Amino acid sequence: MSSKLDRLSWTTRGRKKVQDCRIFSVYAVDRENSTGGLGQFIQLEAPNWVTVIPLVIDAEGGQRFLMVSQYRHGNEMVTREFPAGTVEMDEPPAEAAARELLEETGYQAKELIELGTVSPNPAFMSNRVTTFLARDLHLVQEQELDEHELIDVVSEPVADVISSMGTGAYDNGIMMISLLYYLRYAGRLNSQ
Repeated sequence: MSSKLDRLSWTTRGRKKVQDCRIFSVYAVDRENSTGGLGQFIQLEAPNWVTVIPLVIDAEGGQRFLMVSQYRHGNEMVTREFPAGTVEMDEPPAEAAARELLEETGYQAKELIELGTVSPNPAFMSNRVTTFLARDLHLVQEQELDEHELIDVVSEPVADVISSMGTGAYDNGIMMISLLYYLRYAGRLNSQ
């Protein structure tokens, strides 16, 4: 099996920073494949990300997600997402998740469960995104938003989020990945 993977691998021969942007750096990477073919590829080096799925139980016993609505400059629309953000240098992902949840919503979780980690776009990005489930939430402060963040916190029924993910305001691939991690986790709990 490893010989098949070796045949598909490329060896890096050189790497040069082309552009340093505020949220990522662009590199031109020279690589050689197993047959001697050469190519230059673009790689975005970005910090790792975290996504937090805050689960709450309403007064009637229904499950709801705390979500955030905000304008996204890439697709130029207001989206509905789970709280998320970047992992600081040398910061453990769980600490980043707790920090982002607190900053964006004002809530702290007594329990954070890591659901999974994945490469968001391995074709040209080098980072990873880790999803956490946050349970037993308590409002402890006002939001502490970054300079350009305008975020509303909303509570949505879990079933509505599941049926809407990937459409309209729920048009975010990373959120779909996180929801899949949640569904896999919830399915394991329900089958026990």
